[in-house]
Amino acid sequence: MSWRRSLRVIAYRFVLIALALGFWQLASDRWISSYWIASPAAIWAYFLRIARSGLLFDDMQVTLLETLYGYVIGAVAGIVMGFVLARSRILADLLNPFFLAFYGVPRTALAPLFILWFGIGLTSKVVLAASIVFPLTLFQTFYGVKSVDPEIKNLVRVMGASERQVLQKIVLPAASPWIIAGLKISVPQALVGAIVGEFIASGKGLGYRIQLDANLFNTTGTMTGILVLALIVVLINEGLDRVERYVMRWQPREPADDEPEISAEPAHER
Repeated sequence: MSWRRSLRVIAYRFVLIALALGFWQLASDRWISSYWIASPAAIWAYFLRIARSGLLFDDMQVTLLETLYGYVIGAVAGIVMGFVLARSRILADLLNPFFLAFYGVPRTALAPLFILWFGIGLTSKVVLAASIVFPLTLFQTFYGVKSVDPEIKNLVRVMGASERQVLQKIVLPAASPWIIAGLKISVPQALVGAIVGEFIASGKGLGYRIQLDANLFNTTGTMTGILVLALIVVLINEGLDRVERYVMRWQPREPADDEPEISAEPAHER
């Protein structure tokens, strides 16, 4: 994406957000009661108040740590296990039903059990987040590695490449789009795991704060926490997009709409 197109997309996004917020503010207490949906002005004022008090950043720190630890642990374990299963057909056939069964169990059903085992502190939320990230990255890595054409691997082996070189030069580049997709999908899911754990049993965190405000019928506080979570996911995803563009820089880039296409036809033949 060219810098001109990037600026244009950003400008369009700001316009869309401004229009949505303007309509939202206009509709508040006119067409819908602010008791049910708080106005943007009220949410902004509440956000500034809890930010100045320090409560917001304390809760954000707890939730982000739970999400980060769970995400890293689950992603590393999932990628490693995905590679192991992709390189061992017998092991994959043996363990596949168990991983599918584990993946199919709702994490909301496992959350009370994890809290019973690991307590209401940080550990139970980390385990819950990791349990969500692990199967996502595992399956993405597994199918990414399995998608590599075996004839290409055999060809480079015939040319004298070692198994390590095949892994580094062929398998990893070919599987990296699958792995990165799994990592991007897992970010909001890891956050969901941490929040669900905080909903069930916790004394701090954004999930705890949202649940507390909801129990007190504080619509403004509840919506502020939800919007903060949405903003966190957007920012993290934007960072992952940059990492993806850097890792996948070897792929040919499609020309943007405002970029002229380069023709291989000589100028005198046009």
